[in-house]
Amino acid sequence: MIEQRIQQHFIDSADLKYQSAQPLSKPIAAGIQAMLASVTSGGKVLACGNGGSAADAQHFAAEFVGRFERERPELGAIALTTDSSIITAIGNDYNFDVIFAKQVRALGQPGDVLLAITTSGNSKNVLLAIEAAHEREMTVVALTGKGGGKMGAALRETDVHICVPHDRTARIQEVHLLVLHCLCDGVDSQLLGDLESPQ
Repeated sequence: MIEQRIQQHFIDSADLKYQSAQPLSKPIAAGIQAMLASVTSGGKVLACGNGGSAADAQHFAAEFVGRFERERPELGAIALTTDSSIITAIGNDYNFDVIFAKQVRALGQPGDVLLAITTSGNSKNVLLAIEAAHEREMTVVALTGKGGGKMGAALRETDVHICVPHDRTARIQEVHLLVLHCLCDGVDSQLLGDLESPQ
């Protein structure tokens, strides 16, 4: 019984990834171009999210600064989810809603990219981070699901919205991880000139 349940998770995850490949390829490509334009002109990516999305922000930053699959020069990325002193100070002195926005205002520069991750599209602290990014003349690459929630209305035409067509948080997060790998691979392939298909 439990084995069948486990197998169904794999099947459901694989099915959603197949269903998402075509509709998400264009916005992912746009996200790659936005990040590429930023890092090749001395910019960086600031990444934020809550819970599993916070882990995704850190995962992305690690692969950008360190490497994804091949050796290359370091790329600028900061996960805004990792500094417990900053997060708790802002949360205590102001409120939890501004933990990312204040960091974006402190660290963001025109031409930088905000990678905003929220499965529901409704996380208030991520929405306020988007407002702060717009104040700083940054481009936003948003990863959502569940129809995009409030995020769709918060984005500008110059931003990129990668919305997983599903309502279940676990499935959305599984596709978000694949999207992050696509973003890293796409930037690397553009920088290093390797246009071979991934193995």
